[in-house]
Amino acid sequence: MKIIPYGKQHISAQDIQAVVSVLKEDFLTQGPKVKEFEEKFASYVGAKYAVSVSNGTAALHLSALSLGVNQSSKVITTPITFAASANAIGYCGGTIEFCDIDPNTLCLDINAVRKKLETSPKGTYQGIIPVDFAGYAVNMESFRELADQYDLWLLEDSCHSPGGYFRGFNNQIQKCGNGNFADAAIFSFHPVKHIACGEGGMITTNNKSIYEKLLLLRTHGITKQLDDIHRKEGWYYEMKTLGFNYRLPDILCALGISQLETAAERLDKRKELANRYINAFRNTSIKIPLANEQEGHAYHLFVIRVKNRLELYNYLREKNIFCQVHYIPVHQLTYYKEVHGSQSFPFAESYYSECLSLPMFPTLSEREQDFVIQEVLNFID
Repeated sequence: MKIIPYGKQHISAQDIQAVVSVLKEDFLTQGPKVKEFEEKFASYVGAKYAVSVSNGTAALHLSALSLGVNQSSKVITTPITFAASANAIGYCGGTIEFCDIDPNTLCLDINAVRKKLETSPKGTYQGIIPVDFAGYAVNMESFRELADQYDLWLLEDSCHSPGGYFRGFNNQIQKCGNGNFADAAIFSFHPVKHIACGEGGMITTNNKSIYEKLLLLRTHGITKQLDDIHRKEGWYYEMKTLGFNYRLPDILCALGISQLETAAERLDKRKELANRYINAFRNTSIKIPLANEQEGHAYHLFVIRVKNRLELYNYLREKNIFCQVHYIPVHQLTYYKEVHGSQSFPFAESYYSECLSLPMFPTLSEREQDFVIQEVLNFID
């Protein structure tokens, strides 16, 4: 059996043709495909505005800046995420603090956040970054209600969940990143994600002021929207703030547009694969987190929990099944231990000691998945 990775992109003939078409046109960087991708992605998630950027980390960084994060800011997030969710606050000079996860959803525990807010002087914190971990859609309406009590902003890290959704208080479907509750949401187009651009990211929002800040920050803080004095000077531009070069080129936007057209089909395939895993491991010693069986899950990852995780990980690698661990808790990384000292989040640490992400990508064949399932079962028997 060839190597089976935990995740992999699928690039179709249509995707290749979309990129080739742009290569034959006039623009490789900031051309017409940028705006087209942004508009189509905003429509896909149900948001008013979308701003494409060079990667998901850039999306987090610019979102934090647009929300006013500075050296006096303290922001709350989950320790079970990729480090970038926390790092973005540090880039702006702010301080990140962690709260434990809900053991059922594997996402930031709103009750732990509430307790932290209740036991801190009002004004201690500026914002919250919930993460749709593995594809589970955090109930942002509940977080919005809590955030409003303490005058906080919400930044939804939706890198794992494009196409995912939760049901709000009135049982209405709310798509991840739709802007109805979070001030902004961010997405990644890394190859293992639902929409693959190689690199790339997107920020969605319903707030026009945030949208305009993002456009400015993305391109060095430079604008050609000029006053009457300089409007006639075609060469003139103005730099209004210290920004960055976080632009996404036309080539990658064309790939993103093509991938977006078939995103629903790939999401359906992920759900089908997840159901096969769930059925195969039911009534075994393998723990399937409750989140994996929830409506609206986008299944970027399929995580199981086992007591002898290291042994299973090594056993599967010997069989050319390259699983992964998501993630080492951020508070246990050397940098954050030096910043915060030793911290303990029992549910996050318990989860980390047992978690393993099995292969999950739309081109995983039944034969390959059956092989993965059988080898996992062989090991635990």
